[in-house]
Amino acid sequence: MTERRRISSGGPWEERVGYSRAVVVGDRAWVAGTTGTRPDGTVPATVEEQTALALEVIARALGEAGGSVTDIVTARVYITRVEEWEAVTSALRAVLGETRPALTLVQVAGLLLPAHRVEIEVEAVLGLRP
Repeated sequence: MTERRRISSGGPWEERVGYSRAVVVGDRAWVAGTTGTRPDGTVPATVEEQTALALEVIARALGEAGGSVTDIVTARVYITRVEEWEAVTSALRAVLGETRPALTLVQVAGLLLPAHRVEIEVEAVLGLRP
C-alpha cells in the first residue's frame, strides 16, 4: 500500500481550514493553492511580490517533499485582475525557467482575502530529469 505524506508550511490557514500545504504519494506531489501571504499574515502590495512569495512557499514545500520547482509538471494560476497576467507570468518564468509546466491561467472574481491578487497550485513528479 502506498503511503500519503502531508507537508505543512505552518501558514495560518492550514489548521483553520483543515488542509495540507502539500501531499506526497509515491513520486507525485500536489501543492495546494498558495498565495503570497507572509507568516505574520500580511500580504505584499504588488502582484509581482505576491507571485514571488507564493512560489517561495511552493519551492519550500517541494524541497521538503524531496523535489524542486524543476519537478513541476502542471501549474494552475488564479488572478483577480486579468490586466496583471504579464507581471504574473514574468514572475513565474523567473522561477520556473525552462521547466515550462503545463499551465492554466484564469481570472477569478476574488480570492480568500481582498488583498490577494494571485494564487498558485502545482503538481510535481519528484526526481524528474531536466
